[in-house]
Amino acid sequence: MAFESLTDRLQVAMSKLKKKGTVKEEDVKDMMREIRLALLEADVNLQVVRGFVKSVGERAVGVEILESLNPTQQIVKVVDEELTKVLGSEAVGLNKSPKIPTIVMMVGLQGAGKTTFTGKISNFLKQNEKARPLLIAADVYRPAAVDQLKVIGQQLDIPVFEMGTDVDPVEIVRQGLEQAKENKNDYVFIDTAGRLHIDETLMDELKRIKDFAQPNDILLTVDAMTGQDAVTVAQSFDEQLDVTGVVLTKLDGDTRGGAALSIRAITGKPIKFIGTGEKLTDIEVFHPDRMSSRILGMGDMLTLIEKAQKEYDEEKAEELAQKMRENNFDFNDFIEQLDQVMGMGPLEDLIKMIPGMNNVPGLDQLQVDPKDVARKKAIVFSMTPEERENPDLLNPSRRRRIAAGSGNSVVEVNRMIKQFNESRKMMQQMTKGNMPAGLENMMGGGVKGKLGKMAMNKMMKKNKKKMKNKNKKKKKK
Repeated sequence: MAFESLTDRLQVAMSKLKKKGTVKEEDVKDMMREIRLALLEADVNLQVVRGFVKSVGERAVGVEILESLNPTQQIVKVVDEELTKVLGSEAVGLNKSPKIPTIVMMVGLQGAGKTTFTGKISNFLKQNEKARPLLIAADVYRPAAVDQLKVIGQQLDIPVFEMGTDVDPVEIVRQGLEQAKENKNDYVFIDTAGRLHIDETLMDELKRIKDFAQPNDILLTVDAMTGQDAVTVAQSFDEQLDVTGVVLTKLDGDTRGGAALSIRAITGKPIKFIGTGEKLTDIEVFHPDRMSSRILGMGDMLTLIEKAQKEYDEEKAEELAQKMRENNFDFNDFIEQLDQVMGMGPLEDLIKMIPGMNNVPGLDQLQVDPKDVARKKAIVFSMTPEERENPDLLNPSRRRRIAAGSGNSVVEVNRMIKQFNESRKMMQQMTKGNMPAGLENMMGGGVKGKLGKMAMNKMMKKNKKKMKNKNKKKKKK
């Protein structure tokens, strides 16, 4: 994730306070000096850094201590609130038109990932709102831009309107909008041309498209890896076109994340979506409060739960929960669950969304090798159907046969079976509404630990209540 180095620096700055029994004004000033350096290293705009440090410093020195929190925890809370404010306070969606179609104009420099992100947003709406979007290929200058959009459209089963590269972009947009009205498309995304730099020719063309199409949204695509330049680009586009929002690409890359912290504060324009990977499904709505929690190492349980809800079939999840409660969870279920979890994204990123997991030593070095998952599957597929359904049958001779059949050592087979048994035990505890002691210990104390335990307990209580209601309905029937 883009903010890992910033997260580390901020945590170091605040950990110095945690070691102190009481917090004095000089301690707060020392912490603010560290935070200031951390933000500047992350390429955050100097003006934004100054405003943030001033706001946090003033509140931290004169802060009222809540009954449930000690001074250090209260200061962490202040930093979290001010960071959320800098990022925009709340999530902002697309500006929807009262009548279809809603027209969205995608703008940005060449190489920022505009065409790919056009596909990502349209697919996000198709999946989450059952929308019927249309993509208009209005970039007639970049080599293969039209073909790239057509390929994306085919992959996502989303129609693309194009007229080649020898037609005026405004005419392409005019005919594309006519087709959208005929086909009753909910959304129209106009993929416009970009340049390696901002010039008069580009802006004139974009203004002509804007004047004709009258878009509900003009979304500026910004490469998060460009740092301070991203803010300059955002200001220039905004002055010329009055953009309505920003989408950030490559936020999963090796970037310092300063653009995300600067753009909203400098331009006043909300960040609406972020790209979290290379796949066309790697897109998230930008939630300032959740991003602040991630940056401060406090996890992001809400996004994790949303990912799980999207990936998991409710009926299958209920069936799985029943098996866990009755201790009938077998290797077939294990493989099915493994596939679903891997579909949510890299496991190391998912783990970091759990509050308090940043406290676990060595987690920052964690890398889950997809080959390791393939090895686990090979071990399971080398078992007989009877062995998969009844793990207790796996005696030493059977394990030796499975190791030979899957191309693994007996040690690896034993390790995988042990992991399976431990996860089965932990899941059984969780389905009964109890947080396993190991997980509770990992979450630690302080604000992060409390937030983590609250989120996990809330989720488990909700599941328990849901199960009781379902059982009542079954009894009535």
